[in-house]
Amino acid sequence: MRMVDIIEKKRDGKELSTEEIQFFVKGYTEGTIPDYQAASLLMAIYFQDMTERERTDLTMAMVESGDTIDLSPIQGIKCDKHSTGGVGDKVTICLSPMVAACGVPVAKMSGRGLGHTGGTIDKLESIPGFKVELTSEQFIKQVNDIKMAVVSQSGNLTPADKKIYALRDVTGTVPSIPLIASSIMSKKIASGADAIVLDVKVGEGAFMKTVEEAEELAHAMVKIGNRVGRKTIAILSDMSQPLGYAVGNALEVKEAIDVLKGHGPEDVKELCLTLGSQMVLLSGKAQSIEEARKKLEEVLNNGKALETFKAFVASQGGDPSITEHPDLLPQAKYKVDVPAKEAGYIKKIIANEIGVAAMLLGAGRETKDSEIDLSVGIVLNKKVGDHVEKGESLATIHSNREDIEDIKKKIYSNINITNEIIETPSLIKGIITE
Repeated sequence: MRMVDIIEKKRDGKELSTEEIQFFVKGYTEGTIPDYQAASLLMAIYFQDMTERERTDLTMAMVESGDTIDLSPIQGIKCDKHSTGGVGDKVTICLSPMVAACGVPVAKMSGRGLGHTGGTIDKLESIPGFKVELTSEQFIKQVNDIKMAVVSQSGNLTPADKKIYALRDVTGTVPSIPLIASSIMSKKIASGADAIVLDVKVGEGAFMKTVEEAEELAHAMVKIGNRVGRKTIAILSDMSQPLGYAVGNALEVKEAIDVLKGHGPEDVKELCLTLGSQMVLLSGKAQSIEEARKKLEEVLNNGKALETFKAFVASQGGDPSITEHPDLLPQAKYKVDVPAKEAGYIKKIIANEIGVAAMLLGAGRETKDSEIDLSVGIVLNKKVGDHVEKGESLATIHSNREDIEDIKKKIYSNINITNEIIETPSLIKGIITE
């Protein structure tokens, strides 16, 4: 088998065989296929697309390129959630204990962030003493004992995906549905969950800017999951403005705790209930979406979700008293309000630019080697559709540097105010089940 023949076949729009896809993934991972040939095939896939079967084969070849996690010692149907990423997305931190409190095992591996703010692992590290690494035995025991654990991703999960993604990043082939779908699903399948709920973001702060693009990606991922025996469903959710109010690591942990206490932003709570209902249903702990949602609302109202979160934090070496004393989380030196220059209604909050502002404060990584400041970020005080008076605070900047004129300027230019009444954007844009 020759790589040049595989490239020409896909270039001409023909379907690659399972063996040809496996040959490419194995050879590129092992270094016997050079970058220029791999890049050529990726560009051919970008232009010619892949069939459902090819997409599934590519996903599974990447799964088989490294370790896979065996979760069979964990009792019950293991359910995982994946978000395609956005600004202010702290959902894993409050959703996991809610679902776990309903008796659903959540054995989760999460990554670090590159961009606006840290990933879930960085956010959890803002909890004093919290350990993001457990042995396999500790991980399995903890999920069996308290129904949840969240740890950093293993170094050798889907090495093919890491290598292919790095090449896509420098060859203009990132925005390709088969390549995005296989990249995401390979990591989820290798992580061992029985059921997967996908949160596909759509809007200014998301990779997918339109509902049509998000639907296409969601269908691709759901079909891959179901073809390989994982019960998979996708929710399309709005990312035209940041999720919740807080953007920044410790700030988002505090907001997640507020949700678990029954307060917190309505959009974060609603998204947790929507995603969580699907997880509880797929796990068999409820017979209908309505019953699943009711169970989640109960564990929020009776405090079981918060107790599960505290047990989770304590089990991984963290200080559970942060739930009563959030000031134990890292605190920024300066807190500065950004007053509205005019009265009116909030027309737009451009999510990705608010995320960039938080990153410039130190809340995210510009490069993979950047150090994150866990204490800094931006807390919005208004959402799209809210009324604001002149002089009222649009946002509060949490900073460890005194000069923040550049951040203020960025906030002013990315929060638009109008005289007209603005409708609140809908949070849930669709549900994809097949």
